[in-house]
Amino acid sequence: MSTFDLPPAPPRRTDDLVAEALDSVETVLALTADFDARQQQGPMIPIVNPALWEVGHVGWFFEKWTLRNLYEAQSMVPHSDALYDSAAIAHDTRWRLSFPSWEETRAFAQKVARDATGRLGQGEPDALEQYFIQLATLHTDMHAEAFTYTRQTLGFSEPTLPSTATPSPQPGFEPHDVAIPGGTFTLGAVEGELPFVFDNEKWGHEVRVEPFAIAATAVSNGEFLRFVESGGYRDRSCWTDEGWWWKQALGAQHPVYWRRESDGRWLARRYDAWVPIDPHAAIIHVNWHEANAYCAWAGRRLPTEPEWELAAAGGADGAPKRRYPWGDEPPSPERANLDFRGQGTVDVRALPAGDTPLGCRQMVGNAWEWTATEFGPYPGFVADPYKEYSAPAFSGHKVLRGGAWSTRSRLIRNTWRNFYTPDRRDVMCGFRTCAA
Repeated sequence: MSTFDLPPAPPRRTDDLVAEALDSVETVLALTADFDARQQQGPMIPIVNPALWEVGHVGWFFEKWTLRNLYEAQSMVPHSDALYDSAAIAHDTRWRLSFPSWEETRAFAQKVARDATGRLGQGEPDALEQYFIQLATLHTDMHAEAFTYTRQTLGFSEPTLPSTATPSPQPGFEPHDVAIPGGTFTLGAVEGELPFVFDNEKWGHEVRVEPFAIAATAVSNGEFLRFVESGGYRDRSCWTDEGWWWKQALGAQHPVYWRRESDGRWLARRYDAWVPIDPHAAIIHVNWHEANAYCAWAGRRLPTEPEWELAAAGGADGAPKRRYPWGDEPPSPERANLDFRGQGTVDVRALPAGDTPLGCRQMVGNAWEWTATEFGPYPGFVADPYKEYSAPAFSGHKVLRGGAWSTRSRLIRNTWRNFYTPDRRDVMCGFRTCAA
């Protein structure tokens, strides 16, 4: 069994852990249920995995950290480590290995989750069981979100998932800046408060943030379109050296899934269909270079990671810190666009129930938000048992915050740190700006 300095955490009920674990795997299976033989394999490109491998990897990870780690069970798939260990198997190799069939792979992932949750006792599990079942569940949730990226990248059809009605914008609300007083606050997760944290959130430490002003809303498609149509992609002064090199190398002239029709209309590709751009919805599928170039054009800047968390969570100078932008109550459809609702971003003026006390809107859900900060360890960082999660990315990645419409509500919170290289635009990522 893997042993480590288990962080203190509030206990959770077994039935809640079981429901979440089973749901996480069933969601992955639902997101891939319609894949034909061609889609199960997919093209060999750097930003996606073959679905046949990835579904098996989900089952393998779940089995490794629960059944094999906690209960010393044998793997259900012979030589599974040689097939599905992402830390050991080069990306290109994942298309060339011999795997169980699609049906067998899906059954493996499902059986692992059922067997692992069946091992939990009644009432409250012990601390190690609680930790590792949550690790496996949240890892599965990340892959569920990644399958939406894959479907979008490869132009597959829109997945069939439960959705809710598109929320309406608040009448009379217009984008504006929110003044954040600044002060000293605790950046990161506070020990003992959350039922699960990843190692890169550990632990909360005091930082000083000067007063600043941040946009109440994320940048919308309409706002970004003005940057595109004004020649922002051709204006060298808007781009960093690295960003300009990226733009020139790819010949980028606008966001990756946009196109302009002969009559001047702009469309965006939504899975396998081209639809008119909603000018009020949050921009999505722009990378850090594009976000930073927009800021330079607009006379703005990206928030730093501490600024973003302070705006979302509060807590300056001894004030209580919030788990979510609106408080400590869990996310709901009235507060945040999460859990695959609507299959895309919504109007940046919608969901006022999710505002921070100072008026920042949609800081959780809708679109991941790039920050200006390089991803790195907090003071005293020690890797948790899933050592391959954070530490390998401590160079060359930017921090994103807040989650997207494709993020599970049980995963996200104000202290959650995501990270990608600045060239990635397949991710459900957008941004908001600060006054320069």
